[in-house]
Amino acid sequence: MVSKTGEYKGHKTISLLEEGVEVSDKYPPFSFGVKKAKLILENIEDIKKFVEENT
Repeated sequence: MVSKTGEYKGHKTISLLEEGVEVSDKYPPFSFGVKKAKLILENIEDIKKFVEENT
């Protein structure tokens, strides 16, 4: 996994890119800002459980 930081309309963002996959319309980066990053961190255990149960 590769990550890049950037900006969108004056707000800081992070984009997660799957290594070895070329970014395109079909495979755009997964991007989000600070507010969603905080939400992800607050719910990381539920996200981990979801991944474990579905892979």
